[in-house]
Amino acid sequence: MYLKIKHPCSFFFASFCCFFLSLFLFMADSAFCDLRHESPVVIAVKKVSDAVVNISSEYEVQSSNNPFSGTGQDPFFDSFFRDFFEPGFRRNIKRSSLGSGVIIDGSRGYVLTNAHVITKSGTIHILLKDKREFEAKIVGADKESDLAVLKLSIQEELPSVEMGNSDDLLIGETVIAIGNPFGFSNSVTTGVISALNRTVRTEDMIYNDFIQTDASINPGNSGGPLLNINGELIGINTAIYANAQGLGFAIPISKARRIINDLIKYGEVVQAWIGLSPQTLDNQLSNYLSVEGKTGVLVTRVFPGGPADQAGIKAGDIIVSMDNRAISSREDYQNALKSFAAGEVLKIEYLRKGRFLHTHLTPSVFPSESALDLSYELYGIRVSDIAPRNRGRRQTRSVDGVLITSVAPNTYLARIGVSSGDVIHAIDEMTVKNMEDFKKAVVKYRLKNTVVLLIERSGRLYNVTVKLS
Repeated sequence: MYLKIKHPCSFFFASFCCFFLSLFLFMADSAFCDLRHESPVVIAVKKVSDAVVNISSEYEVQSSNNPFSGTGQDPFFDSFFRDFFEPGFRRNIKRSSLGSGVIIDGSRGYVLTNAHVITKSGTIHILLKDKREFEAKIVGADKESDLAVLKLSIQEELPSVEMGNSDDLLIGETVIAIGNPFGFSNSVTTGVISALNRTVRTEDMIYNDFIQTDASINPGNSGGPLLNINGELIGINTAIYANAQGLGFAIPISKARRIINDLIKYGEVVQAWIGLSPQTLDNQLSNYLSVEGKTGVLVTRVFPGGPADQAGIKAGDIIVSMDNRAISSREDYQNALKSFAAGEVLKIEYLRKGRFLHTHLTPSVFPSESALDLSYELYGIRVSDIAPRNRGRRQTRSVDGVLITSVAPNTYLARIGVSSGDVIHAIDEMTVKNMEDFKKAVVKYRLKNTVVLLIERSGRLYNVTVKLS
C-alpha cells in the first residue's frame, strides 16, 4: 500500500509549509523564552535606569592630628595626647556623602534628589550609568520637603525619567525603587504600596503625605526614583527614618512638582498665601459656635484685599475643606496650603451661620509689606535695623541682626523675659542680618507650628523656641 501523489508540486508545497511551520514554532518558542525574562518590572527598569545617577558630595572636616585619638587607650593618656597635639595641630579630611538622584529634564540638565543627600555639600559630582561624570551646582534645596534640584553643565541632551501621577495611587499597587548608591550599577527593589499620606517623625522634622512601601530603601538609594509598573516617576525615595526596617518611604511626585518648580524659579519654596488666619476649633469654641464634631478651622482674621477677602470669606467663617480635602485642624490647613502654588485655583468649602457655602480663590505670594504686621501677630514683637548708637547696654557682638524695639504684653516672649534691646540673629535655619532677612524668614516659616529664635543679650546667645498661633 502506498500514497499516490497526483501532482509533484503538491508534495513540494506541503514540504515547504511544514518547514516554515517548524521554523515559526522554533522562533515562537525562542520568543517565549525571552518573554519569560522581559517582565513588566524589567521593562520599566530598562526604561528608566539610564536616568538614575549617583551623587557624591565632597566636603572638608577638621580632624585631630593626634595619632592615638580614638584608639581606646586609657582616658588619662587620651587626655594627655589631646593636650599634647591640640589645639593648633589639626588637619582637613575630605568626606564623601553618597546618594542617588534622577534626571527629570535631560535637555536642561536638572537632577532631582533629597535635600539631606547634599546637606554638607562642597563639590558635587554626578555619575551616570555609562560612567560619564559631571559637576553639579545646587539650584535650590528645601529641608521641610527633603527635596533638592541640581543642575549639570551639559553639551548634549541626557536621558530623563517620564513624570507620572501620584494622586491616583492604590494601596497594593506594584512599585519599583531604583538607586545608584556607589556608582557601580543601579540597585533595584520591588514591592507594593502599603499606605498613603503617611506622617513620618524624625528627631527634628515632621514629614507629611509620604508614600509607604515594602520596597526597602537604604541610605545609598535615597534620592532615587520610585516608579509605577509603567516606568513613570511617582515618588522620590527617602531614607530619613532610622527605624524603618523593611519599609520604604517616598515623597509623592504630585507634591514634589510644585516644589521643583519653585526651586528652579526662585531657588527656594514660596508658600502660597490666601490672606486669612485660622484657628483650630476646641470644645469650647465648637460649643459656642454650635459646630458638631469640631469640624474645620475658624477664620479669626481676613487680610483686606487678600485672596480670601476678594472671594467673600469673612472672619467667623469655618473652613471645612480645601479642594475636597477635609480640614479639621490648623495643621490640616497648613499642610493643605503647602500643596498649592501661587496662581492655582483653589476650591474652598466653608460654614457660615449653619449653612455650607463654597467659593474659588487664587492664592498669591505673601506681600512683603505685611511681613512686619505678621511678625507682631505671630511673635508679638516689633523690630528695626541695628544702628551703632542702639547697641547701648546690650553690648551686641556686631551690627548684624534686628533690634527688638517692643514686646507685646501677655505673649510668650514677654513672659520669658525677652524685651526691647535684645537682638535677633536667626529664625530657624535662616540667618538674620537685617530687616529684609527678618521679613523673609517670618514669611517663610509662618505656617510652622514652632520656630527657634537665636536671641542675643549682653553678648550672650540664647535659643528660644516659640510656638506660633
